[in-house]
Amino acid sequence: MRVPLSWLRDFAPFEGDPVALGETFDDLGMVVEGIERVGEGLDGVVVARVVDIQPIKKADRIRQVHVDIGGPEPVQVVCGAFNFDVGAVVPFATVGAVLPGDFEITARKMRGVDSFGMICSSAELRLADDAEGIMLLPDDLPLGAPVAEALGVEADVVYDLAIEGNRPDANSVVGVARDAAARLKLPFTIPTWTVPRGATPVESLASIAVDTPDLCPRFTATALKGVHIEPSPEWIARRLTLAGMRPINNVVDASNYVMLELGQPTHPYDLDRLPGHGLSVRAARPGETIVTLDGVERRLGDGDDCLICDANGAPVGIGGIMGGGSSEISKTTTRVLLEAAYFTPMAIARTSKRIGLRSEASARFERGCDPLGIERAVERFCQLLGTGEPAAGMLDISTVPAARKSITVRVGRVNALLGTSLDGDAMVSYLTPIGFAAIASDGALDVVPPSFRPDVTTEIEVVEEVARHHGYSNIERTVPRSPFVGSLTPYQKGRRTLKAVLVGAGVSEAMFSPLLAPGDHERAGLPGEALPASDPLAREESVLRTSQLPGLLKSLAFNASHRNPEVSLFEVGHTFGMPSPGDPLPDERERLAVVLAGEEGAPAAKRLLDVILDALHRTDVSLEAGSTEGLHPTRTARIVDGDGQAVGWVGEVDPAVVRAFDVPGRVGWIEADLGLLLPTERVYVQSQAVSKLPSSDIDLAFVVGDDVPAAAVEATLWAAGGELLVGLRLFDVFRGGHVPEGWRSLAYRLRFQATDRTLTEADLAEVRTRCIAAVETAYPGARLRA
Repeated sequence: MRVPLSWLRDFAPFEGDPVALGETFDDLGMVVEGIERVGEGLDGVVVARVVDIQPIKKADRIRQVHVDIGGPEPVQVVCGAFNFDVGAVVPFATVGAVLPGDFEITARKMRGVDSFGMICSSAELRLADDAEGIMLLPDDLPLGAPVAEALGVEADVVYDLAIEGNRPDANSVVGVARDAAARLKLPFTIPTWTVPRGATPVESLASIAVDTPDLCPRFTATALKGVHIEPSPEWIARRLTLAGMRPINNVVDASNYVMLELGQPTHPYDLDRLPGHGLSVRAARPGETIVTLDGVERRLGDGDDCLICDANGAPVGIGGIMGGGSSEISKTTTRVLLEAAYFTPMAIARTSKRIGLRSEASARFERGCDPLGIERAVERFCQLLGTGEPAAGMLDISTVPAARKSITVRVGRVNALLGTSLDGDAMVSYLTPIGFAAIASDGALDVVPPSFRPDVTTEIEVVEEVARHHGYSNIERTVPRSPFVGSLTPYQKGRRTLKAVLVGAGVSEAMFSPLLAPGDHERAGLPGEALPASDPLAREESVLRTSQLPGLLKSLAFNASHRNPEVSLFEVGHTFGMPSPGDPLPDERERLAVVLAGEEGAPAAKRLLDVILDALHRTDVSLEAGSTEGLHPTRTARIVDGDGQAVGWVGEVDPAVVRAFDVPGRVGWIEADLGLLLPTERVYVQSQAVSKLPSSDIDLAFVVGDDVPAAAVEATLWAAGGELLVGLRLFDVFRGGHVPEGWRSLAYRLRFQATDRTLTEADLAEVRTRCIAAVETAYPGARLRA
């Protein structure tokens, strides 16, 4: 927000170094992004009248101009602008003048023509932003007079302030002045503006109605007749220009001036162009449209979209955002109906974002305006307008409470939060100048925020106001002490361990978007039901994933297309299942997913799972035969914990799915719910001595039924092998040949080793016999394959 210093001085006597004042703004949280000095560098710039214009041979873009600056002879100059003619009054910079930006004017020759000065644009003089042509001055200005004196231009300073969303009061010149005056202990006053009313009652000229008080808690209208549309006085136009707004006419400019000065947006309508001579407030209907003042058709219809309509119900504006073109002020306007309202902040914010239209008015309404400051804004508008007669009274429909609730602020709590030792009276002295009603008693403050501070509703927000005006720089910097030392939770440590183990096993970490294209789930053999994104950037990323399988397979396909077919990837990320009945949120879980591209498939996945479980010390986890969508029907097992709860799946991706994603070969797969896989508390493991003695390997192949999980056979072998069994690996699965239908051969390599002796042939024979007997006893029909 751009704030001229001269405007601030209307409310408080700010003197001294403008840079120091900017530092005060910074310390109060109104960050100064720039300081611009205007109205300086105009020495040597005088009023001139164009008396002659001649073309220059072989120069289509410049002309030879003679100007009268009140001297005995006209001055010759070369000019490249074409927006003026003979008789025009213009600002002329004489030779030797130094314009803003340290641009010195010298005599020079262009296309063989001497030029003794420069005719200036308003941008070159830093009086406005219009750089398209020469600045045209009023015809009655005295020739040769300094431009600054003739236009009444005074040197000024403009602050460019960044106002945060929690400071609605600072979105106005008055708010900035109030805050700075309180810090600097300067007197602050807002003048009382009163304009005599005519005898005609406003009810006889216009009417208002509010159908949706939840969207518009207060709506007022004031009628004026006998209005003349004309340019605004120079001082108003200049202030608006310095504040970054373009002057239009006296009615529109008065409305904008009030908004910038007091923070209360208003909207003037041509009363004679309003059907029914009235206004009404209602919610937009589905699909309803309106053409706003910027000439764009806007489609509305959300339940929170607030429309301003004429007395017949036709839209004439979007409440709190922008008016429509059907009833805007024009040169023929003689009667004005001024709307001044208070709209529900969140309703304005939602509509503004949804339709992609943000205005100066919406920026203030969505942060919260002063619902009790409307009368002052209307009086100021009428006083600035200086034309027309306001009707007697004001049309007003309001559901706004007359007073705000008080907030109890504990003095001890304030000091504990800020690290200060302020007493209650000191806190009151900070709050009172910025409009708060505060009384200190019994170690607490009873605080009533002003109506222009809707952002202050709780104790902590009052504490922030005390801190701002005490000065953050005056609070001693300390390091908070706490008996609690930050550390990772067992879950976080387990997740880090898991990632480190996978990387150590040669698996690369991948990260994917949680959004997929429609049809990706079905292509991966998964159910197609998924939650759609409410506002996707692209159709290719428009539904939330229920599994990480599609994303990982896409990555494998990409790598394969770039001649890198054997890739191992893992991702730790979130999936989003459909909400449970009665639950508005999706079933969001953090999961591990691993793909292993190559020739082995399921065996490789099983070996990697063993490494993961060993690293996490999950000795209670086992595998059960099972199948699920997207995975191989016979090469898949369910991972279950000691309580029989499903943790995830291990095995191989269905060949049909692999082909659908153009991935060559077999793909091993591991997926697990991290909430169930990772340990919930720290696991302590006793270190084991490493034997220095030789080990011996024995290969055993068992024929077992297809319904017997390989993991179950492994568990039996581990139990039978006892302390001597130090390693066990499934190295072959065979079907066909002499193996009956419905049965398969599982070949294991068992490694035996003792810590105190070298195992003898007798030791190995005894433990081998024990392992064979254990398997044949545990699984009916199981036998050692010859």
